[in-house]
Amino acid sequence: MAKVLTFGELLLRISPDAEANWLKANKVSVFVGGAELNVATALAKWGVDVSYLTALPDHSLTHQILDYVNDLNIDTSRVALQGERIGTYYLHEGKDLKSSGVIYDRAYSSFYFLKPGDINWDSVLEGVTHFQFSAICPAVSLSAANVCLEAVKACKERGIFVALDLNFRALLWKYGKSPVDILPEIAEHCDLIMGNIWAAHRMLGTPLYDELIEPDTLEKYYEHSAKTSQEIIDRFSSCKMVANTFRFEAGEGISYSTTLYTKGKLYSSKKYAADKIINKVGSGDTFMGGLLFGIVNGLGNQETLEFATAAAYKKLFIPTDATSTTKEEIFETINNHDK
Repeated sequence: MAKVLTFGELLLRISPDAEANWLKANKVSVFVGGAELNVATALAKWGVDVSYLTALPDHSLTHQILDYVNDLNIDTSRVALQGERIGTYYLHEGKDLKSSGVIYDRAYSSFYFLKPGDINWDSVLEGVTHFQFSAICPAVSLSAANVCLEAVKACKERGIFVALDLNFRALLWKYGKSPVDILPEIAEHCDLIMGNIWAAHRMLGTPLYDELIEPDTLEKYYEHSAKTSQEIIDRFSSCKMVANTFRFEAGEGISYSTTLYTKGKLYSSKKYAADKIINKVGSGDTFMGGLLFGIVNGLGNQETLEFATAAAYKKLFIPTDATSTTKEEIFETINNHDK
C-alpha cells in the first residue's frame, strides 16, 4: 500500500486586507500552510495515506497546530519538536507568493536550524513509498539544504519515489548560495521534477530558448517544455517524469494549462480560464498533490495530468492555503470541461 511523506517548513500565513481595514477592526486572517503541508492536505482529502515531516518548537501553539493537522487525517507523528520559532509570512489577501508584496519572517525558525543528523531517517522513512518536498526547503538555510540532500539520498537507498517541486522564491536564498549551486545535486536523486521552464532555468540551469517563448503561443511553450524536460531527464539519472505548469494572468483573470513528459512523450492538459480568481496561494502545491494522487493510484499519464490540472485550477477559487475540493468534484470538473 502506498504511503506518502511530505517534508517542509510549516508556516503561518498572516493575510491583512490590502485596504488596511484590519488595523481599525483589530482583525486579520491567519492560515496554517507551507507548500508541503498543502500537498499533504490535498492527498489526505483524496484518501491517500499521508504523513508530514517538519520541525517545530515544543510549546502549546505547536500542539494546537498539530491537533489541527491531525484532524485533516495527516499523520504528524514524525514531526521533530526542536528549536524556538514557527516560521511566518505576511501576504495581502489575493496576492501571489512570487510577488514583491510577500514579507517573510522565517529566519532562525526550527526548520531553519535543522541540520544533518537531526532526523533518524531509518525511523521516519519506515513504510514510506513516496517522498515529496520543494525547492523552498533548501532556500531557507544552508543547513536545511544539507538536510534535503541527506533526505533524498536516504530515500534512494530505500527505493522510495522522490518528487521535487521547483518552487522559486526570490526573497529567500539569502545565505550566499544560489539555487543552481544547490538544487542540481539534490535533483540527481528525484524521480519526478515539477515546475515550469523558467524555474528550471533558474534552479537547474537548463537553457531558455527565445524562439519558443512567444506571448499567447501556447504550442511554442509546450515545445519548450518538451525540450527542457528531456534535458532534465538526460542530466539527472533518477528522473523519469517532468511536469510543467503554464499560468498566465490577465487582469483579475487567469489562463491555466500543464504538461507532463515521460518516456519521450509529452502529454498536455485541457485548458482552463477564468475572468476572476480568489487566491493564487497553493495552486502549484495542489497540482503536485494531484500528480502524486494519480501516481500512487496507478492512473495513466493523461488521466493523472488532467486530475492534477483540474485540482490546481479549482484551488484558485479557495481562500485557504490548501485545497478543500473532493476528488469527486475534480473528476466532475474534468468530465464537464471539453477544451
